[in-house]
Amino acid sequence: MKSSLRKRFLMVAVSTLFWSATIGVAAEPRTIALFDGKTLDGWKRVNGSATYHVEDECIVGVVDPASKQNTFLRTEKSYRNFRLELDAKLDIAGNSGMQFRSHQKPGENGRVFGYQCEIDPLPRAWTAGIYDEARRGWLFNLENHPEARKALKLTEWNHFVIEAIGPHIKTTLNGIPCADLLDAADDEGFIALQVHAGKAGQIRWKNILLTEYPDSAWQSLTDGKTLAGWTPSGGGKWTMADGMIEGKSSTTETKHGHLFTDAMFADFAVRLKFQANHGDSGLYIRAEEGGKSGVRGLQANIDPEKDCGGLYEIDGRGWLARPKPEDLKKWLKPHAWNELAVIAIGGRVVVTLNGYKTAEIADAGGKPGGRLALQVHAGQDVDVRFKEMEVLKLDGLSPNR
Repeated sequence: MKSSLRKRFLMVAVSTLFWSATIGVAAEPRTIALFDGKTLDGWKRVNGSATYHVEDECIVGVVDPASKQNTFLRTEKSYRNFRLELDAKLDIAGNSGMQFRSHQKPGENGRVFGYQCEIDPLPRAWTAGIYDEARRGWLFNLENHPEARKALKLTEWNHFVIEAIGPHIKTTLNGIPCADLLDAADDEGFIALQVHAGKAGQIRWKNILLTEYPDSAWQSLTDGKTLAGWTPSGGGKWTMADGMIEGKSSTTETKHGHLFTDAMFADFAVRLKFQANHGDSGLYIRAEEGGKSGVRGLQANIDPEKDCGGLYEIDGRGWLARPKPEDLKKWLKPHAWNELAVIAIGGRVVVTLNGYKTAEIADAGGKPGGRLALQVHAGQDVDVRFKEMEVLKLDGLSPNR
């Protein structure tokens, strides 16, 4: 092993042990070299026709001007929770990046999609921002992060770190923090080195090290047959059938209806599918029974027409964040099945609807924990269904890890 790579192994091991102790990871992490410095064993080229070769213990990617697609050199294996470190250098400036937790669409040579840590030599300087390739676009750009925008060295080697633990994704570039994203779309996937389609470009990568952490354990919130583990409160009616929880209420009902989990949650991610046919509903987090409305806590709003995915504090501060109507029109599927995710780490709470962020708050004074609860609104004709509900406990995972 070359001395520089051996030194990097030692540095990664020390930082990994410190980080693991900080977040309370039980199992010992394992650091592996994804590139042996000699061959492309364990990697394969997909999509476009850019070329990759090994030179001076580096992987070198070269643009093919005739290629109409982006090209990716992807790992044959997939990875879930990890810290990825590598060095990259632009020989000839061009757009590039590192895919992670990525996938290919069905079919021969299916299109690569998923998270990408960007390499962006343009004047906007969004290198180490997070882009969702061939899917949602920018998830975390660096428009409001001036220090991060200065981190790239255009003609020198640059050191990247990508940490993906559960739904928490962070990047650093040359030691400077860049992206800090909460997103529950993908739990695992392959790593890939991208050469973007274009007229010219050449990039090289070396010292590609990956430290694996234990798998995240998503747990179902229902048994699919009964309401075991849940307790109803207030008005409305809750039933379980065909693996779905159904909540109903009427215009004559004077009390909000809630269905509380028996379990408590502090830091967590929860995701589910809902179909809102009529009326206002919601998912409460860090909730408790009580108050004028029968519940205290933050509500991720569920509605077939407006404010879906917004965050509301009942009997308190009211609306804390809600999506723009023009965005909601593009993201919400009225009266159809939709995916909702809520991630809460410390005072930071993020809501996504069908993968698109609809709300984010930094709630330093909020409750540190509580129950989850489903709601049917009083005084309305409400018909809402929930399925595929699961939670991932994130206790001990600090946003400033």
